[in-house]
Order: sequence, then structure tokens, then C-alpha cells
Amino acid sequence: MTEEIIIAGFGGQGVLSMGKILAYSGIMQDQEVAWMPSYGPEMRGGTANVTVILSDARISSPVLTRYDTAIILNQQSMDKFENAVKPGGMLLYDPNGITRPPARDDIAIYKIEATRLAAEAGNPKSFNMIVLGAFLKVKPIVILDNVEKGLAKSLPARHHHLIPVNIEAIQSGMNHVEKS
Repeated sequence: MTEEIIIAGFGGQGVLSMGKILAYSGIMQDQEVAWMPSYGPEMRGGTANVTVILSDARISSPVLTRYDTAIILNQQSMDKFENAVKPGGMLLYDPNGITRPPARDDIAIYKIEATRLAAEAGNPKSFNMIVLGAFLKVKPIVILDNVEKGLAKSLPARHHHLIPVNIEAIQSGMNHVEKS
């Protein structure tokens, strides 16, 4: 099994940390992992994306132009990466801020209203974990126990008290993802 993923959105949406947690979760599952972030000089508001590869076999290169899955969190990323999903692949997106939803018919398309769910929960910072939960519901490539271990590995110790809140957000995403 090899899963090649691009996660793309604005800086500040937790794109890189979502990829990092997914990568650590794969490590906890004894998978080969590649994590390659890409972002502009802006801290928040600029575009950011991360490539994550999880595999049972050795990974030859983290540089990809086609992906099994694209997780898209803004229109700029939709414009850039929608056509980079391999036929038969999957695209997951948050419709907030998307002016042109994906239109391909050769891939599976899912949406998660993570912005709305995070606001309703009173925790806007849980946005990226809701999106991660939606992805893991559709493609359970790592188990939730390993995601919890991945959270513990990627979060500083002073934030470990937030792990249950993050797990709750992941479960919310799992419960609310919709096929488009």
C-alpha cells in the first residue's frame, strides 16, 4: 500500500501540522513516510502545502506531480491541484471559500464543512483535525490509536492536554464527511 497525498490551503489553516501528524501516525504504524512542506514567506494568509507519502515499501522520492489524494482548503489550491489527482483518486475539500467546486468525474469527491463545524464547536483551531478525521473516514490508512500517538509526538508536551480535544475533532470530521 502506498498513499501519495497533497494537503493545500492558506498558511494558518494547519496544513503543515495536519501533514506532520499524518506522517507521525504512519511512523507509529511502522510505515515508510515522506513529509515535504512547501510554503511562502508569509506566516499566515500565504499559500501552504505539504506532500505526505505513506507506504509499506521504500519511498524513492518525495517529489510528486500526481497524487492519490488531494485535500484542498482554498480556491487557489483547488485551481492548482484538482487536476493533479490521479484518475480513480480522491479529492476532499472544505467548501468555505471555494467559489468553483471540483468538477471531475473520474475521481471520488468528498466535502467536509470543517470551518462551520469548528466554529459551532467553539474551537476554530480544531479545523485541521476535523479535516483529518474526514480524510481518515474515507481512507483509513492509519488507525486512530496511531493518530493519537502521532499527536503526542508532534505536539509540544505543554499542549498534550489538548490531545482529547483533537481526537474529538477528528471524530467529528469522521461523522460529517459527505460524498459530493
